[in-house]
Amino acid sequence: MSNLKGETNVEKPLHVAVLTFPFGTHAAPLLSLVTKIAEEAPNVTFSFFSTEKSNATLFSSSNEFLLPNIKHYNVHDGLPEGYVPSGHPAEPVFLFIKAMQESFKSGIDEAVKETGKKITCLVTDGFYWFGADLAHEMNIKWVPFWTAGPHALLTHFYTDLIREKLGTNKVDDVKTANFVPGFPELEASDLPEGIIDDINGPFSILIHKAGIELPRATAITINSFSSIQPIVENELNSKFKLLLNVGPFILTTPQRTISDEHGCLSWLNKHEKYSVVYISFGSSIIPPPHELAALAESLEECGFPFLWAFRGNPEEQFPKGFIERTRTRGKIVAWAPQVEILKHSSVGVCLTHSGWNTVLDCIVGCVPMISKPFFGDQKMNGRMIESVWEIGVTVDNGLLTKESIMKALEVTMSSEKGTIMRQKIMKLKECALEAVGENGSSTKNLKALIQIVTS
Repeated sequence: MSNLKGETNVEKPLHVAVLTFPFGTHAAPLLSLVTKIAEEAPNVTFSFFSTEKSNATLFSSSNEFLLPNIKHYNVHDGLPEGYVPSGHPAEPVFLFIKAMQESFKSGIDEAVKETGKKITCLVTDGFYWFGADLAHEMNIKWVPFWTAGPHALLTHFYTDLIREKLGTNKVDDVKTANFVPGFPELEASDLPEGIIDDINGPFSILIHKAGIELPRATAITINSFSSIQPIVENELNSKFKLLLNVGPFILTTPQRTISDEHGCLSWLNKHEKYSVVYISFGSSIIPPPHELAALAESLEECGFPFLWAFRGNPEEQFPKGFIERTRTRGKIVAWAPQVEILKHSSVGVCLTHSGWNTVLDCIVGCVPMISKPFFGDQKMNGRMIESVWEIGVTVDNGLLTKESIMKALEVTMSSEKGTIMRQKIMKLKECALEAVGENGSSTKNLKALIQIVTS
């Protein structure tokens, strides 16, 4: 696909290669960011590389922000011909990681041949340590995008220090990792997998190398805002050439319209202010059966209205009779317009896996959180929510039991502490709005990013 007619830069056609991590919520935010940049630079060609499965979702006809100067290319997913899954959920990720460097190189060669334009800038997921070498070989800029929070980025930068202090065995005892600069509240058990346990797995090696190579980047972009964690921000600024907070993305980049086909918002309109419990564990996580049962029992007993975005089959996975018994005050849907729900005045708390995107959604929506982390940066986000920002609680021992859920609901929905949480989250929201204002830090950083990528 060529550039828009008549707008080609004759002296040096600009061609940006975008390499995505096609799992979890990595590729979609990167496409949002690239779309924002492409809007501002219609004469620049953007080649977007992901797997066929990922691209089919991202570039579906329902995406109202597709631009003529962004073309997507499918790269090999790493799965062998006739692949039969072993049942290990991470196997497709490991196979992709094994093949990705060659897959992306082949994709880039195809895009260069098709457009007749050499790559002038490399934008990648923050996991892709090899972006440093690839950009060096091509003598171009490398701009990785970190999809998680600033505190997660800092721990990956300090992986070797953490391993030196804590060892590389799974931590059973409560040990603090308070030697990580700017993060005295951190406990070893909060750290993402692969930092001090299972360090030889494919994903652990990938992200360890990323922590080592990211200082070579021209600039690192992150879906965050400067004032959310100033001490960590200062520490990161001292480690990288340029750190650009350009979030929260829900306020700075184009957001696809999510249909409300299940009538969630009209249902919320019937409820009082701060009375509803909203539950969502992201796009891929379903708690184990015993925790699901405990959550259902707690919702039945607590009396609060609840709206639950549930990815599985409620009829099969919930306790028998639960749906019927709670029908008058509970609503269970397969898909929900989360951003709009969290802005609704009737929502009092969000029970969440604490993925970074959801944390930002809750801050912008001004909704306290009950954190039930599962993996990755989620435990660390839960620690931030409870101990640093004080805008929510983590369920006791990170487990959904009737006791832990009832306790968390009592604190967030019915106590003075819950009111204080709402006041604190309001201050964070105000900081976010200031950051994305006309002269805000995220606005200025976004302009700087666009200049770096498109010049």
